[in-house]
Amino acid sequence: MGAAVQGLARWGILGSRPSGCLFFRPAFPAAAVSDAILDPSRIRAITLDLDDTLWPIWPTIARAEAVLLDWLAGHAPATRALYTTPGALRAIRDRMDQLRPDLRHDLAALRRESIRLALTQAGDDPALAEPAFEVFFDERQRVELFEDALPALEYLSARWPVVALSNGNADVRRVGLGRYFHAAISASEAGAAKPDARIFLQGARAAGVEPGQVLHIGDDAHLDGVGALQAGLQTVWLNREGAAWPHEGPVPHATVASLHDLRRLLD
Repeated sequence: MGAAVQGLARWGILGSRPSGCLFFRPAFPAAAVSDAILDPSRIRAITLDLDDTLWPIWPTIARAEAVLLDWLAGHAPATRALYTTPGALRAIRDRMDQLRPDLRHDLAALRRESIRLALTQAGDDPALAEPAFEVFFDERQRVELFEDALPALEYLSARWPVVALSNGNADVRRVGLGRYFHAAISASEAGAAKPDARIFLQGARAAGVEPGQVLHIGDDAHLDGVGALQAGLQTVWLNREGAAWPHEGPVPHATVASLHDLRRLLD
């Protein structure tokens, strides 16, 4: 075990299962539920964020970018020579975000077109963008769940229909969590990304309930918290880092430090 991993384990952020697989624990497990009023009796469905709510996203993206670089070395060596690090791939992806604002709600298309741009700039065949993206996308589905994710999914799905709402491109079926979800809606499918109210309203329709009967749970104060509140949903902010609520105006109906706390809140 490397020094960095040992440090994470020592501080309780990283754990291991008997199988040898690693999982991330919440870094600040002691935060309390907020004083905002939540009415559990109104809940008829759950909408749930994915990235950084059920698993940490940036280790996943970094690994997927590293796997993509390895693939490029064998199939598009000029591109691999031009883009030597995962950071370089991320930079061209960010550039594509500026070049194609029409794709900002479709992260898969944004990533695919950024790979195409990299191939073109290096003089490799831009048609390789399709298989290259599939390599990236397949690895992007290999996530390491937070240790509170599975117990929460089991708890929530046994009581209410759960609809995944994500600006990202994780596929709950390919991740291996499909059985817990009644439906899954991505920003690309909705035609709008959080905090746009449209994706939240589509989540309510997918569950067959009114927006006011939905409880949304997510980690991003703006995308999840403000977005869900403005769409008329009850909202729980998953605040693993113990941060202060950063926005003026309405606050979440409740704030929890972990998904374990969420279960205690709803019991």
